[in-house]
Amino acid sequence: MVSSQVVMGSVSEKLQRNLPKVAIMTRNLTKDIVSDSESGRPRLDRLDNAILVALAQDARSSITDLAARIGLSKSPSQARLRRLETQGVIKGYRALLDPIRLGLDHVAFVEVRLSETREAALEAFNAAVRAVPQVEQAHMIAGRYDYLLKVRTRNMTDYRHVLGEVISNLPYVDATSTFVAMEAVKEVMLPDIGADGLT
Repeated sequence: MVSSQVVMGSVSEKLQRNLPKVAIMTRNLTKDIVSDSESGRPRLDRLDNAILVALAQDARSSITDLAARIGLSKSPSQARLRRLETQGVIKGYRALLDPIRLGLDHVAFVEVRLSETREAALEAFNAAVRAVPQVEQAHMIAGRYDYLLKVRTRNMTDYRHVLGEVISNLPYVDATSTFVAMEAVKEVMLPDIGADGLT
């Protein structure tokens, strides 16, 4: 009869020999759900990207439909979805409205130059421009101007009012230059996603 000490010793030796393998397996299982230490971005694999593409096309997909589309069962699909939400890759879900049908088909891009660009001035402008409902996008840029705004209104009359009464009166605005869009040739919410992320 083999003693319990011998059996336990044998098991212990096997566990110790296999610890490096366990560590490697653990890293392989978790490598796609931790952040990239260099970029700070979550590491996404092929299935994560498939989920993002599917939801970008139809955010109302049920978890059953989503799982079928990416080729996983429901439980792991739901776990991946929750992780993407927790990591902030998926920021939220919303209805995509058609501005043309809403009569908001006048789009202008406005370059804005500030009178000064110290941190306090930038923060004041940022806070104020976020509160303007007609400004769809606001980007700080390099060049002769400091910001590029995308402004959507019903028509030129409305735009002139927004420019003269609102944008020109934002903190530290010194000058503006307007470019009116003739046609939206391409508007996408998300570029193509490849196997290794955005491509």
